[in-house]
Amino acid sequence: MRVGFDMTPLASPHPPGVVRVAERLVAAVEEAGRLEVVRLVPEPGQGARAFRRTLPARVREEGLAGIHGLLSAFQPRGPGLRVQTIHECPWRHGVEENAGWRHRLWARVGPRLADAVVTPSQHTARDLGLRPREEGGKGCVVPWGVDARFAPDPPDGEIDEVLLGRYRLPERALVLCVGATRAKKNLAAVLHGVAALHARGAARVHLVVTGPDTPDLRRDLGLAQRLGLARFLSTPGPVEDEHLPGLLRLATAVPVLSHSEGFGLPALEAHACGTPAIVPAGGAAHEAAGPLALTCTADDPESVADALALAVERREDLRFELPDSVAGATWDRAAARIADLWEDLA
Repeated sequence: MRVGFDMTPLASPHPPGVVRVAERLVAAVEEAGRLEVVRLVPEPGQGARAFRRTLPARVREEGLAGIHGLLSAFQPRGPGLRVQTIHECPWRHGVEENAGWRHRLWARVGPRLADAVVTPSQHTARDLGLRPREEGGKGCVVPWGVDARFAPDPPDGEIDEVLLGRYRLPERALVLCVGATRAKKNLAAVLHGVAALHARGAARVHLVVTGPDTPDLRRDLGLAQRLGLARFLSTPGPVEDEHLPGLLRLATAVPVLSHSEGFGLPALEAHACGTPAIVPAGGAAHEAAGPLALTCTADDPESVADALALAVERREDLRFELPDSVAGATWDRAAARIADLWEDLA
């Protein structure tokens, strides 16, 4: 079966997590070989809406069974089946980022027009009020996966500690906040939690915030200064993708305290590396990381401090237990779910 995949996320600016999902999911579907993947990519300079207007003709010309969209927006007219992907509903949780009227409209109207709607978590499916296909609805939950390079030990010949020098990090308990330079990532909650932990006279931890310089980051750096945490905070900027597994292994904890998440890749990747993730109880990141995640109430500094203290205490005990708990969370599994969906639709 030939299926077209709308690769718009790789051709225009999108959040890093969405880009990684598009890259790895489609590659895994190709490698599995159950579907014949046709990558549909906008021409240079072609806008997403203009590109999608060309898709009905591509379906006819290339004999496609339909189009698999990797975003909420898709081409609603023309031949073939349509699968929509909705990663999250930020407006349901008071978040403005990625909550514009277009996304809201597609989240409301798209499920009526699409043949199936993929979400990465039950959390997002509930936000949308989607019934699963097994119960006569259109919802299909496909949890994202983790690359094999996210593992508790580095590859032969590599030493993770080299990264401490590269990114000028201290040899101290590191709390790694991946990409927490946007307001929705709720770095403020981590800062207040670390301040509460230090106020107890407990072991000091050092925050590492990766990602580009942004107004949101500068605001949080001001908060860190007011909380007396400036010397316990490093901002190395964007890190190279191949270094992320090593930094996760070096970390003592990885907080993912976002106001809104549709999945929470950093939490899953941290567990695959043997590092405890700290997540809000009951959210999408908790669902992704599984029952061994350390949970807290994000807006309660003492609760966050409790989770940080537990991470420091149990870090080595959990090193190999955590990877085993997420061993089934692979891109191959996600690709199999996508192939099952298309074969069922057809």
